[in-house]
This record gives sequence, C-alpha cells and structure tokens, in this order.
Amino acid sequence: MHQPGVFYGGGFVLLTFIRWLISIGLGIYGFFLFVKLARRGIEALDLYIYAKNREIRDHYESVHPKE
Repeated sequence: MHQPGVFYGGGFVLLTFIRWLISIGLGIYGFFLFVKLARRGIEALDLYIYAKNREIRDHYESVHPKE
C-alpha cells in the first residue's frame, strides 16, 4: 500500500500541534505583558492622584495663604 505523504497524515497533525503550542505560549506571554503594563499604569495613576491631592492640600489648607 502506498503512503499518502507526510503532510496528509501524521506530519500535518504534528505541525498543527506545534502551532497550537506556539499560540498558547504567545498567549501566556501576552497576558504576562498585559499584567505588567496594568501594574505600571496603576502605579502611575497612584502617583498622579497623590501629587494632585498634595497640590490641592497645599493650596487650600495652608497655614500661610498665598496672597
């Protein structure tokens, strides 16, 4: 009996499995990068809020008003 070829049978399944593994790996890596970006964004937002609150506090609740 004649073999149908490497891409028709087992070889195609192997390439599909490798492609699936690569896509899973890239998905995990992308999620990791997204989490890093989100954490940096949260820290930047916290610093911005702290600076704005401090600016407002210094301006309106100062013992020595600036006139």
